[in-house]
Formats: sequence, structure tokens, C-alpha cells
Amino acid sequence: MNSYNQPYRPGGFQVMPPAIKTLIIVNILVFFVTAAPGFISQIFYLYGALWPIASSTETGMGFQVWQLVTYMFMHGGFAHIFFNMFALWLFGTEIENYWGTKEFTYYYFICGIGAALINILTTVGSPYPTVGASGAVFGVLLAFGMMFPDRYIFLYFLFPIKAKYFIAGYAALELLMGINSTTMGARSNIAHFAHLGGMLVGFAYIKYRQQGFSFSDWIDKTFPKKDESGGPKLHTKKSSETGLQASEEEIDAILDKISRDGYKSLTEEEKRKLLKAGKK
Repeated sequence: MNSYNQPYRPGGFQVMPPAIKTLIIVNILVFFVTAAPGFISQIFYLYGALWPIASSTETGMGFQVWQLVTYMFMHGGFAHIFFNMFALWLFGTEIENYWGTKEFTYYYFICGIGAALINILTTVGSPYPTVGASGAVFGVLLAFGMMFPDRYIFLYFLFPIKAKYFIAGYAALELLMGINSTTMGARSNIAHFAHLGGMLVGFAYIKYRQQGFSFSDWIDKTFPKKDESGGPKLHTKKSSETGLQASEEEIDAILDKISRDGYKSLTEEEKRKLLKAGKK
């Protein structure tokens, strides 16, 4: 069964799942290499950064196809890599646990490469390269908002805001800043359109997965819908093998409780019901 069609598996949550752990380690290693002065860091910069098409050969080697991937592992400073890796862990951990390592890895690199392609279209002729995992991370942020739209995010660790509003607002801000930097002719050291590109490609990829791989089952389990009475409605099958029957309303209530208070808040009976429903 494709992991996009699997419900979250109780008891299988990892605080640092494999793909995120590997991505963070590799990014940190590359950062230390490129941060050190010398010939090697210059080689990484000239060959690994994402150079615009038709950029001057005096400032870099120009665009090469491998840069669509290598630029994601390079960062412009400590703050740049810290916030990217922190956001990757914060928002990506639950997604990787939910989708599985393979599907999460595909999604991450598709968003990152898509962000690079869109960035290239908006930087033709510019002499400045682009580095950073932000495009891929913004794709992960978009997926989190689609999967857990009513989960609260604490802005500046103080102000609670629902994920769907936080991400919509962030996307709107990035669009305005990107348009402003383009129309006003002011150079920005932030690749706003790359960020938007990661979110756009992520959205398109999720929609493609929905249509191509058991759409009705996956969409019902991933994105809660409301029934006519206004309550959340998820597709759930009953377990006929164990005798532990769980109605659709009971599973809805359990999933709402996880969304509100986390998996640890469930009773043992609720965990068993969710596990049996998921297996079925």
C-alpha cells in the first residue's frame, strides 16, 4: 500500500525521523565546509550555488543542471541554516511520520527543485546566485497547513494562530515582498519567489497524488471535511476481525482529540480503536 494512503500509525512516532535527520546532518556538514575560508569553499560556491541563466561568467560558472539540487544544501550564514533546519524539523517531523520516509523525501526534493526552477525564471540575467533549503522547507510548511489546518502555531512563541491562517498569511506576505522587490528594482537577499515556488509545487504535487493514488481514501484520511451538521467527517472502516467496533463518530472524535491535545492524550481504549481502524 502506498504510504499516502496509510493513516498515522499510533506508537510509531519518531522525534527525529530518518529523512529529516539525514537532511539536517548533511546541511550542517556542508555549512561548515562552505563557512571556512579557502579554495574548497569557493569551489562549493561556484559549482553548487544556483546561478541564474545568462549570469555573468565573471561572477560564477553560470547555471548547471545539478545546481537544482546542490543549492538546497548551501546557506548564507548561521541564522539562515538555523531557521531553515529548525522549521524543517518542527513542521516536517509529523509529516514524515505520517507519510513515511520515502514519500517525504520525494516531496522535499520535488519542492526544492520546483522552487529552483521558478526562481530561475524570475532571476534571468541577475549576477547573484541563490542558496538555501527555504524553497523545500516552504513546501513542507504548506503540507503541514493542508494536513493540520486547525493546529495552532505560536507566532514568536507567544501568539497562537491556526496553521491555515499562518501559512496563507505567510504566502501573501512573500508574494507582496517579491512583487515589490521586482517592480521597485530593489535587490533583496531573500528569494521570495523561490519560497512561493516551493509552496506552489508542493500544492500541485499533493493534488496530483490525491488524483492518482486512491483519491477518496487518501483525501478523507488526510484532510478532514465537514458534514452537513458542521462537524468534521472522516472516512473510516470498521474492524470485523477483532470485535472491537468503532463507529465513524467515535473515530472522528478521537482524531479531533489528537488534533487538539496530541496523541498522548488518548486513553488505551481509544488507541486500540484507532489502531484497528487504521489497519482496516
